[in-house]
Amino acid sequence: MDSTDVRLCMFLMANSRTPYHELASVFGLSINAVHKRIKALIEMGIIRGFTARVSLSSLKVMTVWVHGRSSSEHPGEAHLRLKNNDSTYWVANSGGGYIYVGGYLRDISELDSYVTFVKTEARIDDPIVGILPQSSGPSQSPPLHQLDYQILASLSKDSRKPLSEVATEVKASTKTVHRRLEWMIENRLVDFALDWYPDKSNDIVSLCHVKTSGVSRGSLLSELKKSFGQNVLFELMFSNLPNELTLFLWTNSMRQMDDLREGIAKANGVGSVTLNILQIGYIFDTWVDRLSLTESGQALTAKD
Repeated sequence: MDSTDVRLCMFLMANSRTPYHELASVFGLSINAVHKRIKALIEMGIIRGFTARVSLSSLKVMTVWVHGRSSSEHPGEAHLRLKNNDSTYWVANSGGGYIYVGGYLRDISELDSYVTFVKTEARIDDPIVGILPQSSGPSQSPPLHQLDYQILASLSKDSRKPLSEVATEVKASTKTVHRRLEWMIENRLVDFALDWYPDKSNDIVSLCHVKTSGVSRGSLLSELKKSFGQNVLFELMFSNLPNELTLFLWTNSMRQMDDLREGIAKANGVGSVTLNILQIGYIFDTWVDRLSLTESGQALTAKD
C-alpha cells in the first residue's frame, strides 16, 4: 500500500458508502483510479468488507479493549475461543504472545464478566483494560422500524449495494428506502464502516502505547500529528487511563517504524513508549451486527 491507499481506507472506515466521485474529488484522482485502488485492496484481502449496522452511539455501546501477554503455548489460537463471546469484535496478535481483544458491551454490568472471559480464554494473567468514551449522541434516539432493520440487514455485508437492489430485497420502493436511510443517517442511527486489516500486505502496522508526562493527551496528540501525521492511522484515548495515548502507526519498513518510534519517544511530553507490531488480526460479527437480522422480523412497521 502507499499513503493514498491508507488514507482511502481511513476515509471509507468513517463512511463506507462514500460515492466514488466524492472520493475522487477528495484525493485528486479519477473515478476510475479510485475504483481500481479499492478493487486491488479487496483482492489483496486488506479490505474485507463494507458494513452497515445500528450505530454504536444510538445503542450506548460500551467499547472495551483488553490486552496483555498470553501465557499460552499457542497464543495464535486464542481467537478461536475469544470469538465465541458475542461481544468480541476484534482480536489481534503481536510479537511475543501479546494479544489485543476488542469488545462491545451492552452496559458496564458486563465488564467484569467479559474481562474474566478474556483472561481465561487468552491466558492473559495481568490484562490491561481500556474503556473508550461513548460516542456523543442524543440522550434518547428515535426508534427504528421494521423496514429500517430490514434495510440495514440488506446492507450489513455490502454497505455499497445500490439502493435499487435493497428495495427489491425489502419489497419497498427505491424512494422509500432512500428516505428511510437518509432519516437514519440524519438521526445518527447507522454506522457505515469497513472491515479492514493490512496483514495481507507487506506494510507494517503497530500499536504504540505512549505514556504522557506533564502534558495533556490532547496537546501531545496535536504535536505528534504535526510531526508524524502521515504515519498515524488513528488514535485511542481510554477514559480510565488518563495518562496513556494509543496510536495505530503505519510504515513501509521496519527501519521506518524504528525511526518513528524514536521520534515519538523524543517528543516533548512523552514519558515512555511501548510499541507492538501487529502480525495478524481477526474481525468477528457481534450482537450489534446481528441486531438488524434479529429485529427485522418483528412487528413494527414504517409508514411510507
